Amino acid sequence: MDSTRDLLIALAHRYAFADLGALAPTAEIAGVCEFGHRLLSLDAEDFAAEAKGVPADLRRRARACHMPQTPREQPRGALDSLRPAYGLLLEVIAVRWHRRELSPMIAAVHIASEYLPLLAFEPHLGHAGDPVRWPDGLSAPGSRFGVIGDRECDHTKSEQSATNRTLRVSTEPAEGWRAYFDRQHSQVAGALAVCVATCRNPCTAMDWISPEPRADLQLRARTALAFAETPLVRLRHAAPVGHGFGVPSPEEVLDAWERSRGALDKNAVGASALKDDGFPLPGLPALFSAIAAAPIEPATLLSGVSEHIVGLLERL
Repeated sequence: MDSTRDLLIALAHRYAFADLGALAPTAEIAGVCEFGHRLLSLDAEDFAAEAKGVPADLRRRARACHMPQTPREQPRGALDSLRPAYGLLLEVIAVRWHRRELSPMIAAVHIASEYLPLLAFEPHLGHAGDPVRWPDGLSAPGSRFGVIGDRECDHTKSEQSATNRTLRVSTEPAEGWRAYFDRQHSQVAGALAVCVATCRNPCTAMDWISPEPRADLQLRARTALAFAETPLVRLRHAAPVGHGFGVPSPEEVLDAWERSRGALDKNAVGASALKDDGFPLPGLPALFSAIAAAPIEPATLLSGVSEHIVGLLERL
């Protein structure tokens, strides 16, 4: 029994929640493992699902990263603030790195890059890009935001379609709401960054932000767009040449990150990536914090789940 329990405890310490769940000696432990696996897999749709046996504090922190599944669902979770979700992303990236699961690690980095502009906009919006609460200024007279086919707008056709839909998706049924988040919300994030940071023909869409804070936002949004084009994020789309099925080696990841840090070192926000903070990708938490204009640290959700499972196993 002791040797079996030691094996299960070792799996818990390695965050091997799926394997541990399949071997779990009790239904309670299996339920907690399922909860942990959802977090590790970044299954944000189901973070608020019923999780028996999970301490209330862990469930509350997971709900803060949850993406609402209907326009009126309360609480608003990650649409209130993306900061808890980015803390979880950092924790997942670190765990995947230590487990040498580099393909899902790069996938987590890619997810972070897609929504990073919303993290920059959060202090100005007062939320994290909730379509129910877009400011009226986005649709002010003279704004091209969400206008399909306007050739003066710097948005791509897909971004125009996404921004048009985000202004009306709050009136759609739950199925349409979920489809929008599956396919278009990340494009809205990028489109907002284009509006404030790189548009060659500015309209009135950003006039609801006064000039001084808009200048600060412009720098942070431009850095968010630059991060999405770094060698690290591009590993997600690398051709499967030279390493079997296209999974990068640890050396390739670190090399890509070093080149990314050099590319980002163009301003005070991007230079934050040069900080040596002990993270597997040094400076990534500091970069996210600078773009957010708020502290973003790796979460302790996964470690909390692991410790809780170990406690349950030790009491058997």
